[in-house]
Amino acid sequence: MPEANLNIKGQALTRLSKSINDAGWGQFLTILTVKAGNAGQKTIAVNPKNTSQDCSNCGKKVDKELNIRTHSCPHCGVVIDRDLFA
Repeated sequence: MPEANLNIKGQALTRLSKSINDAGWGQFLTILTVKAGNAGQKTIAVNPKNTSQDCSNCGKKVDKELNIRTHSCPHCGVVIDRDLFA
């Protein structure tokens, strides 16, 4: 039987792209949840909107452009790398 060759990158450029990308993300979350459970941990889904804008320390929104790599909250004073912060 011939091997199936899926062109995921090509398919992601079609009108089915949202479905394809959502399926991949869903599978990743499933694997992550199982791995976390095996380690005695749990995963909690959060809405990703503003995850690097809302301060994780005080909850206030701190607007910043994508090129700003450090979160510095003027409200509570916390300073943290944006990638760790998100």
